[in-house]
Amino acid sequence: MHLGQQNPVVDGLSLKELGDSVLVEIEPRRKGLPFLKHVEYRIVSKCFQIPVQRRYSDFEVFHGLLLQKFIYRMVPPLPPKRILKGVLNSISDREFNDSRRRGLQRFMTLVIRHPVLAGDELVNIFLSASNAEVQNMLRDAYKKTGDEFLTSQMALHGKVYLPEDIQTQAAANREVIANIHSSFNKLRDVAERMAQRSRENSTDLLMFGKDLSELGSDTSDLPVNATMSKAWKTQRKSLVELSGEFGLLADKAAHQGSREEDEVVEKLNLLLEQLQSYKDLCDRHDSGALLEHQRAFEKRSGPVATHLKYQNSTEQPESRLSQQENTIITMEMRSYFSLLCLHQETQLVFTYLPLVTSILGTFVHSQIQGHKEMGDVWGDLHPKLKDLFESANEASIRSSSQTHTSRRQKTCAVIGPA
Repeated sequence: MHLGQQNPVVDGLSLKELGDSVLVEIEPRRKGLPFLKHVEYRIVSKCFQIPVQRRYSDFEVFHGLLLQKFIYRMVPPLPPKRILKGVLNSISDREFNDSRRRGLQRFMTLVIRHPVLAGDELVNIFLSASNAEVQNMLRDAYKKTGDEFLTSQMALHGKVYLPEDIQTQAAANREVIANIHSSFNKLRDVAERMAQRSRENSTDLLMFGKDLSELGSDTSDLPVNATMSKAWKTQRKSLVELSGEFGLLADKAAHQGSREEDEVVEKLNLLLEQLQSYKDLCDRHDSGALLEHQRAFEKRSGPVATHLKYQNSTEQPESRLSQQENTIITMEMRSYFSLLCLHQETQLVFTYLPLVTSILGTFVHSQIQGHKEMGDVWGDLHPKLKDLFESANEASIRSSSQTHTSRRQKTCAVIGPA
């Protein structure tokens, strides 16, 4: 179902109708000259059977043309280019590329789930054209059609569909969504910190196990007269085995961090970018369409319009009057079409908001699963520690008994037979 069917200001969309899913992957090998290698991304969509490869520059052209064609719609943001090119080391370079891949996947997901953008020729070209021709094909397609206002059937009747208090509704909706945006930012920041703590916990557990292994691998001789030397030797050997358990705990903690990042943080980022694109749309409306509407109204009712209508025909040819009148009408129609699109995009934002319930459910499940996995490993570790302590105690008792017997024998030898 697309926005604009039947009454375009009535929301009839559900989350299940918002379209296809898309996967963006990094191609394993960089392409280009040795000193000018670039990353390519493989895009897989259910709608298109054949995957395509795209460079970041392809995404930039695609995004720019979407903004030009759908200036009255929510166009999601692109992830940024690298700022300090060549400065980052290999590890941070991989992290940056993966972060940008995630951002590009969110961008494509929001585009392909948009009820207007998804069916446009630009999207079809981007997801199906050959690598070499995609940018030229995108530009040619835009040149043939222009922006949405020129091709939309609703453009001529935007005012008819709008309620009289549309400006009041738009202002109220914008304030509500801005508050939601702020709250989601806070939730995402907390979720990111939790995922980061899980990764840090993994690092600490791995280091703890490594230190145990080094301690257990120490083969230094103990003093001969050390009372607990045999018990310590027994314990020391067991520490190497225990270090493996802490490695397993580190793996579980790292997996928990990845799960929190993929299942919670990413979904919150998707919603945040939807809300950011709505804010950007409102800003474009305020700086563009609203001013056009005001200028059109002033020209229709102000002294300029009166002057144009009654000026002598020799001073102002009728063709020029007609042209200026058409320009005023077009500006007014665009302003109403902008308001109509803004109203529709507001409905789309509210259609996405129930995802919060799903995200909370995923968050709770990930915590339960993570704590259970960690608890199972800790539970397996407990009896091993118990066995270790018991073995050490037995060795200690034997050592003490042998020491005591040895001392008695030495004492008897010194005193002699009675």
